Amino acid sequence: MKNLLIRYRRFLMTALLLLTAFLTYALNLRNREHANPVERTVMGITAPVAGSAASATGFFSDIWNNYVDLIDVRRENIELRNSVKRLNARIIADNEAVAANMRLKQLLDLKESVAVPSLAVSVIGEDSSAWFKTLVVDRGSADGLQEGMPVVAIGGVVGRLVKVAPHSSRVLLLTDHASAVAAIVQRSRARGVVRGAGGGRCSLEFTVKDEDVKVGDTVISSGIGGVFPKGLPIGEVTMVKKGEYGVFQTIEVRPLVNIGKLEEALVLVKQRDE
Repeated sequence: MKNLLIRYRRFLMTALLLLTAFLTYALNLRNREHANPVERTVMGITAPVAGSAASATGFFSDIWNNYVDLIDVRRENIELRNSVKRLNARIIADNEAVAANMRLKQLLDLKESVAVPSLAVSVIGEDSSAWFKTLVVDRGSADGLQEGMPVVAIGGVVGRLVKVAPHSSRVLLLTDHASAVAAIVQRSRARGVVRGAGGGRCSLEFTVKDEDVKVGDTVISSGIGGVFPKGLPIGEVTMVKKGEYGVFQTIEVRPLVNIGKLEEALVLVKQRDE
């Protein structure tokens, strides 16, 4: 008998398992609403595993969703930054256009007030050396410009043309040591010559001590010499000194035109008939 059981043990175990499964199925058919002991045992064993698997699945799902969200947020941030850059560039361009329009309108008003044929020029360069201080403008002999023509801007005198090429010219500035403009003090009509003193300054020379000159007086061109028309603003008196010796006063003049910020100017191509 023992040998028979050993020989057919696989068959018997298989039959026992099939019988157990059949009985379990039969019991489930009779009572589907309640779990039998076998089911409760299986559920007790598998529930923690299933819960852990669900938690793990939810964890990795959250990580993936957050990663995708971060990618989207980063992409949106890049797009927003690019949009801000484009808007800033547009605002800067618009502000520059508004400023340019205001300057050109003022230059047009100056052109009409001077009553002398003129040509508008733009500053395209600057040249500084030990001897000369000049600006380079974008018009030349091809536009009818010649050496010696006066250059003015909003506020007053800038200088005169000294070197003229076909498509560009150099302007010797009022503040250069080589520059000289016949001038008068607008209030008292005292005469003198405005010379460049360097460093953005000028001086009014050859004005005798007896002439009435005060700080704050406006100095204008006198028209003498045939270069600058009469009445162009030159500068403001900032210092007056009458020494004990000598015939002339020492007078400093601040130019009315801020040459360091100059962008556009007018070249007077024909002088006023005196």
